[in-house]
Amino acid sequence: MPERTVVIASKVGLHSRPAAMFTELAREQPAKVTIGKPGQDPVDAGSILHIMTLGAEGGQEVVLRAEGDGAEASLDALEAFLKIDHDA
Repeated sequence: MPERTVVIASKVGLHSRPAAMFTELAREQPAKVTIGKPGQDPVDAGSILHIMTLGAEGGQEVVLRAEGDGAEASLDALEAFLKIDHDA
C-alpha cells in the first residue's frame, strides 16, 4: 500500500472549511485513502467527522495511505491539497 508523509501547509490545519474540502477531494479519488498522524491509527480520509477528530494542525506531519486502483494518483491529489495554505 503506497503512502506519503506530508506537512500540512494551512496555518490552522484541517479545521472546518479545509477539512470539508479535503474530504470531498478524498471521496472523489478512485482509491480508498486514509490519513493519520505518525504513530497513530489512520482514519478514513473521506469522513469529515474523522478528519475533524484527527486534530491535524498546521505544520504537523500526516501520513496518507491509499489502496486500490489509482492509489498513486489519489495520493498525488491529496498531497498537493495539503501542501497549499487554504487559509491564506
